[in-house]
Amino acid sequence: MTDGEAAGATAVIGVLVPIPEPWAQLFVDWRSKVGDPQATLVPPHVTLLPPTEVAAADRQAVAEHLEGVAGSHPPFRMHLSGTGTFHPVSDVVFVAVARGIGNCELIAADVRQGPLQRGLSYPYHPHVTVAHDVPADMLELAYTGLSDLSAEFDVTHFTEFEQTPGGAWTVAREYPLTGPACPKGTGPG
Repeated sequence: MTDGEAAGATAVIGVLVPIPEPWAQLFVDWRSKVGDPQATLVPPHVTLLPPTEVAAADRQAVAEHLEGVAGSHPPFRMHLSGTGTFHPVSDVVFVAVARGIGNCELIAADVRQGPLQRGLSYPYHPHVTVAHDVPADMLELAYTGLSDLSAEFDVTHFTEFEQTPGGAWTVAREYPLTGPACPKGTGPG
């Protein structure tokens, strides 16, 4: 690789809250069941930063930025409950974030600053996608099949993923949430 090629090298990254087991496999199984082609390529998650192209030369600045963001936010409890849809804007069925929305909103806003500053195509709405661009009957199956889901877990870190040439996502780095806790009744949660 020449210096010119290296200077122009980029990567596509995303930043997310990973969904832990046993729920992660449940979401993969449901995405597979409804025929979602992303079922095995995209790990179950709540997006903090959608796929974003970054220059390879900026990766150190990105890592330092994400360390700073993680260091300013405390761990929090997340509760996923029930389903929703973005139809007719987008053919997506998701599991809703019932608790932890404010935490995700604050972290996502901080992540999208500095070297990762960018706009969004849609307003930020934390959720876990369970069906995307599948036939209407499969969207309905996901919507009704997971409507009673309730999953609670502690979020102690967020993860930077990098997209492979084949379209799958691999872990690039995890960032522990180490910020001070908000006094009771004063912060999100």
